[in-house]
This record gives sequence, C-alpha cells and structure tokens, in this order.
Amino acid sequence: MRKYLPGLSVLIGFLIVIAASIPVPYVLLEPGPVFNTLGSDSGKPIIKISGTKTYPTTGELNMTTVSESGGPQEGINLFQAAWGWLNPDATVLPREALYDEGTTQEQDYQAATEDFSTSQSNAIAAALRYLDKPVHTELTITSITYDAPADGKLHAGDHIITVDGYKATSPARVVQIIRSQKIGTTHTFVVERANKGTTVKVKSAAHPDDPTTTADETKTPYVGIGVGYFYRADFAINFGLEDVGGPSAGGMFALALVDKLTPGSLTEGKIIAGTGTMSPAGKVGPIGGIQHKLLGASKAGAKLFLAPRSNCDEVVGHVPAGLTVVPVSTLSQAVAAINGFNAGKKLSQCPASN
Repeated sequence: MRKYLPGLSVLIGFLIVIAASIPVPYVLLEPGPVFNTLGSDSGKPIIKISGTKTYPTTGELNMTTVSESGGPQEGINLFQAAWGWLNPDATVLPREALYDEGTTQEQDYQAATEDFSTSQSNAIAAALRYLDKPVHTELTITSITYDAPADGKLHAGDHIITVDGYKATSPARVVQIIRSQKIGTTHTFVVERANKGTTVKVKSAAHPDDPTTTADETKTPYVGIGVGYFYRADFAINFGLEDVGGPSAGGMFALALVDKLTPGSLTEGKIIAGTGTMSPAGKVGPIGGIQHKLLGASKAGAKLFLAPRSNCDEVVGHVPAGLTVVPVSTLSQAVAAINGFNAGKKLSQCPASN
C-alpha cells in the first residue's frame, strides 16, 4: 500500500487547492491607494483648471480609498478569506452586508461610476459657492442602464435640453414625459454633447422591474437613463482620475479646488488626507470603510485626517499612531481645520458628540 501513498497525498493536496479556490460569498476589504488631488495620476492632472487664474500649491490633499475584492457576484476564495481573517488591516464581510440580492457587477460598476461623477460635480458647486463664484446648473444624464433602449444612443454626461419638444426642467419632468406615453413610443431628445447640439431618438420599452404577469397597458415605459443636476463654472474644470468609483472623494476634490483657486498654499507643504461626500451646498456626509482609509492615509504619511462628523463612532479605537483625526460637517469647517492645524492650534478630534 505504501507505493500508493505519494499519489494519494498529491491527490488530496490537489483537491484541497481546488476546494480552496472555489468562490465563497464574502467580500475582502483593505486599505486602498491614496491620490493627491493636487497632483497627477498616470501622467494626467487629477484636477485641471483652465480659463481662469490659478495659484501654485504645495503638499498633498489626499483622497483615500478602500480596496475591495469579491464584489456582488464574484466572491473570494478560501485562501483570500483566511488571509483577511488573519490580517488586522483587512476585513472580511458577508456579501449581503454590502450588496442587495441580485445586484450584478455591471450595476455596481455603473452606480460607482455615477457616484464618482456626481462627487466631482458637487465638489465644483461647493467650492465655487465657498469662494463666492458663479455656479451654473445643468440637467444631465448621469448613467445609462446596460442593454436599455438608450444604451449606445444617449451618453452619460449629455446635457438634456428638451424631450419631445418639451423643455427638460427637472429629473421629475423627464420621467413624467416618458411615462405619459405608451410603451414603444419613439422619444426625441435634444442634448448638448461636447459643446454641440445633438438630436437622439430612443424608443421606450417596458421597465424590466415590471412583473411579467402585469398587463401591457399597466406596465411602465422606460428608456434606461439616470438624470440629475450637474454643476459647472464659468471656466473649465476637468478631472483626470480613472478606475475609481464611489461618492466619498467629494470633500477632498472641493478642498483641492479651493486651494488651486486661492492665493497661498492651503496645506503649507504638509500631507493632509480625508474622506467624505460633499453636497452642492458644502455639507460633508458619511462614507463607508473609514477604518481602512485611516490606515491608508497614515501609511502615505498624513498627519491630519478630515473625517465626516457622522463617522466619528467608527473611528474610535482605530486611529493610527501619529494621525490627528478631526471631524467636520462642512467645507468651511474643513478649511478651518487645516488652517488651525497649520497654526498649531488644539483641534476638536474624533470621537466627538454628533
């Protein structure tokens, strides 16, 4: 029997490797890369401003990210899960803790891309309003549903002028125009794309979320677009960061715009990091994965971290040595926190009363 043992051992080892490589329904979270919003990525400026006066900047204003493995469908293997459970800097979560059942990779990607684009738009509005500069509002297509009637015809970023001859005054108005007509109606969109007017025709279909048993006359017509308000300045502001998604970069984008559009260096040469959504009115909102973002910021050399005040409870016990975490609720508070840090003032830190 001994002569069969080596072969049996190889077979057992092979089966273990195969079993461990089978995906399990978990998601692995780790500190992701940081990006200096004052600098460049892959040779492209992360924020490029033209058509108005800008000022030199120093130091870094780092947006922080979370690296995720698994996603809504793929999962991770047992080796990855075991490594994550043993690694104090990583977190392993059940897939359902982050994703609704049935969410596809394509849907998740589209949502993350839309959120990232919205964060840039909101940052422009918040920064311009903080600086008391004009803000222009446009009704814009924010996303296109994969394989929907509009897919390949309308594009995310198209500024909607009219639909079927009616002025597009709000997202609700666009929805009302589409749903007021029967399924199969060809709708005419006039949009501005790349500074040129374009006419696009899209034939509506039954909404895929409608029950299959519903009568045709009661189904909801749709074309498969997301519509929202986007903001722009009197001058050109372009964002060059790619392959990053989600809404949490808005706060650091807004700070970078303020720094570039005002004399002097906001950071005074220091490495400052942070996270948080940003509303067009300048309010900082909560985000996910802040513990991993704190680690990523610390490893990149940051000494000050700007955190949404509503995330303070998650910060407790997870602040890396040498990192000062300051809670902020508005863009104005974030600027004041940086100025106070540079001046050596004692700042309110997380945890703080929310």
